[in-house]
Amino acid sequence: MSSEESVPAEAVAEVTRDIAEVPAVEVITSAAVHLMSAAAVKCGLAEDSPEQPAAELQDLDEARKLITALAGLVTGAATVIGDHHARPLRDGLRSLQLAFREASDIPDEPGQGPGEKFTGPVR
Repeated sequence: MSSEESVPAEAVAEVTRDIAEVPAVEVITSAAVHLMSAAAVKCGLAEDSPEQPAAELQDLDEARKLITALAGLVTGAATVIGDHHARPLRDGLRSLQLAFREASDIPDEPGQGPGEKFTGPVR
């Protein structure tokens, strides 16, 4: 039995209807928030917990990838989602870029940091 046969057609149709009702701006901002959250954790900005300090979660290589993907999404979507939605995403992106720069032992040259090919140099 294939995976397609194991999912009832009615369930697929219901999920498709649900997705069709979600405005594009919500899908875009939701994806951006997920990228932001993951990047913040990888920059070491998560809250410390008794089980695991935030520093143990830091992975700047992974953070660089997430921030670059976020920058591409925010930059590409800004004109279609409107300034009302894009402004807080750009602010969050900039904060992550600055946090990355601060967390990095070897600073990138201006314009070479994560996502800066999309946003320009961040200071």
